[in-house]
Amino acid sequence: MDAKSTLEITNSFPFPTIEPPQTDGHHDNNAISNHTAAAPRHKANTVYQNEMIRKLREVNVDANNVGWYTSANLGNFINLNMIENQYHYQKELNERTVTIVHDVSRSSQGSLSLRAFRLSPAFMLAYKENKFTTESLQKSSFRYQDILLELPLQIHNSHLLTSFLHTLPTRPSETQPSMPPSLSEIPSDAPSPLHPNLTTLSLSIDPFLSQTADLLLDSIESHHTELANHQYYQRSLAREQAKITAWQQKRKAENASRALTKQSPLPEDEWQRLFKLPTEPGRLEVLLNSRQVEQYARQVDGFAAGVTGKMFAVRSNLLPEKME
Repeated sequence: MDAKSTLEITNSFPFPTIEPPQTDGHHDNNAISNHTAAAPRHKANTVYQNEMIRKLREVNVDANNVGWYTSANLGNFINLNMIENQYHYQKELNERTVTIVHDVSRSSQGSLSLRAFRLSPAFMLAYKENKFTTESLQKSSFRYQDILLELPLQIHNSHLLTSFLHTLPTRPSETQPSMPPSLSEIPSDAPSPLHPNLTTLSLSIDPFLSQTADLLLDSIESHHTELANHQYYQRSLAREQAKITAWQQKRKAENASRALTKQSPLPEDEWQRLFKLPTEPGRLEVLLNSRQVEQYARQVDGFAAGVTGKMFAVRSNLLPEKME
């Protein structure tokens, strides 16, 4: 429900499983993953959403489709499928629809990780026109930071659930604990209420830090691959432009010699039919990969903060002893 400037999300439901088409009687893993990622845009799921909203309204729930949710592992959610799904919602339904990202890895540590995103108006316009060339990006001053807008998110229980929690009876203890008459009769093995937790002093590196670092290196490698493809395009373009320049100079020389013999000049724009310039690869993948690298870098910064403090605290024991 959209109440003034606040978007309230009260219910969610998963999409039904849709079997991808088979190829020669076998399932392609890449096709299955792509088919699953594109589930919010599937025609059958669109009908399913409308049916679910209609049933919610039948039970007096003010239901409107305000977006979709997805799960991620270690912040790995910025990809083309996510962008296409959110573009579909903002274009077909409402520009205020959002994407809720649930990071299962961070939630497994004990803190619920939910984040809300929306595509920026500048990216919506660029994606609609499919203008992700170097020239268009330079003219519009579009950066990878301008792709997604992260919205502040607040989690709270509904009034009905809060009322239900208050009505739950608390069961009294069956036996009253006996108080010791003196300090000497307190058991020595009784746990102290301020028992120290030594796990925070462990110098072992957080496993999530190493996994995030591996994902960061993979994203950097993908960035270098895209950069190599763009450099190959630039070299191919330079070669074709050099051929066109040589052809134009040759044609001008021929027309000059024909002019001396009073012959009609040859057309100088014939190079457009003889030569074909290479098509520049889209820069959208580079933008998304750069945004994902920034996401991983922030996570590494957060994970490394605790480990770095411990290393500085015991660095004298980690460094080799100085030779006298």
